[in-house]
Amino acid sequence: MAARLALIIFLITLPHAAMAIDLTSLWDFGKPDLSEQRFRAALAGASADDALILQTQIARTYGLRRDFTKSQEILKGLEPQMSTASAEARARYSLELGRSYASVTHPPDTQTADARERARRAYMQAFELAKVEKLDELAVDALHMLAFVDTAPADQLKWAQEALVVVEGSSQPSAKRWEASLHNNIGYALHQLGRFDDALTEFKKALVLRERGTNVEATRIAHWMVAWTLRALNRTDEALEIQLRLERERDTAGVPSPYVFEELEHLYRAKGDETRSRQYAERAKALPK
Repeated sequence: MAARLALIIFLITLPHAAMAIDLTSLWDFGKPDLSEQRFRAALAGASADDALILQTQIARTYGLRRDFTKSQEILKGLEPQMSTASAEARARYSLELGRSYASVTHPPDTQTADARERARRAYMQAFELAKVEKLDELAVDALHMLAFVDTAPADQLKWAQEALVVVEGSSQPSAKRWEASLHNNIGYALHQLGRFDDALTEFKKALVLRERGTNVEATRIAHWMVAWTLRALNRTDEALEIQLRLERERDTAGVPSPYVFEELEHLYRAKGDETRSRQYAERAKALPK
């Protein structure tokens, strides 16, 4: 449940480094096919280097659609041009090559030792290049992606903490935009390790940063993560207050969440109210995830 929310927050809050073409305005991570159309349209009139970057993003749209073979095919076609490409194009190429082997969208059965090692090499290449060239956002992205290679909570914690060090030492806005996501990722790893007090601290930091922004969905998820951890700490009434507020907000907005209902199911069961617990269990089952 929380892992699925982590995937959602990953997809809706990704920042991008600057280039002549604004990638952020072209990306819709929920609609990779539409994003591909936008990237292909932007190829017209793009500089040679920007065209390379756009094609790395086209490859990424196929990864989001789980067509990793097509993604790798596109990247293979770009490989001969990488020796003379800009540092940003080369870093993005390595990032997308890594994502074609290990990412949030890969089914578990594809994550062989060979696939993980290929991904690791590509992400480390992207990180080292971005670090030298002071492309801080791409350096953070590469470290963040290593958590999909090393999936043990202790390793995920290590990579998220290393990425946060880069963010905290950077003056680049594109890197700074990763801060809330990284606090969320650190909190999630700590939660998985059973360090609930520490996790709550990180989730609250993420929440403060989300509330300063304009992404309503990311802010709601940040509140959910806090409440989720409060339940783990047996602070049931506090968690219940947050989840009931989220239920009201989402019902009003017409976007009910099965994850909120599942938490309310657990919370009412903890309070001994089996009738309400069952009601929320049924509501959760009625919604797609």
